[in-house]
Amino acid sequence: MGHDGGMPTWKPHSLARPRPDQLDLRIGDKVTAKVDLPGVPEGTPGKVILANGFNWLRYRVRFEGGVELPDLDERHLTPRGSTARRLARKAERAARAG
Repeated sequence: MGHDGGMPTWKPHSLARPRPDQLDLRIGDKVTAKVDLPGVPEGTPGKVILANGFNWLRYRVRFEGGVELPDLDERHLTPRGSTARRLARKAERAARAG
């Protein structure tokens, strides 16, 4: 870790392969709560602050209102804005590739 105060980032492990239905989010991606969560009503916007996992990709999200929740995945989150567009383009490329 450098002295600039930033957090280090790591590239995904070469054996890590997410399931087809998993969200492939990055730190800073914008999401919305898909379901009611503890302290977070459905539809509340948030931002991914931690992405981790090997076979199960999961995310820590800070929602509007300051609530942070860990271990969220595609069952809990919907991408929004530029994140949704990026993932849609990625899915289109994958579909064309076969």
